[in-house]
Amino acid sequence: MKALVVYDSVYGNTEQIAQAIGDGLGTEGDVQVLRASDVKPEQLEGLDLLVVGSATQRFTSLPATSRFLKGIPRDSLDGIKVAAFDTRFTVSNIEKVRVLAFIVRIFGYAAEPILSKLEKKGGEPAVPPEGFFVGDTEGPLEEGELERATGWAKEIATSIE
Repeated sequence: MKALVVYDSVYGNTEQIAQAIGDGLGTEGDVQVLRASDVKPEQLEGLDLLVVGSATQRFTSLPATSRFLKGIPRDSLDGIKVAAFDTRFTVSNIEKVRVLAFIVRIFGYAAEPILSKLEKKGGEPAVPPEGFFVGDTEGPLEEGELERATGWAKEIATSIE
């Protein structure tokens, strides 16, 4: 399986999740984990799987992730399985601030729009989008999230075999 995990991260939490996903996809085949700003168009060629993730800030993905997604040519992901993830606050942290909880219900997180954009480029979802939790703006990741990311990656790999 040739897979590419693309991410953007401000404080390193999303990068840790991306690395765990790359590890979970296995050592068989060709699995690369790259920051969105470092991906070259030719690295999308011949993929079996493209996983894209971003920190959620202002209820959307980071600018480098958005630029990466926008730069993917239309229909260039035909026949490629895709998956999307984000890092976000826990529900309990969001519920502490009523206004934030209300806004999140309206605008959501980064993973769902990322997957939608990948589908518009021709990608076929391998699994539903996933969110991984951070304790605060700068982190750290909540306990068990790296293991959960590895498990999610194994679920993806199983779904495309």
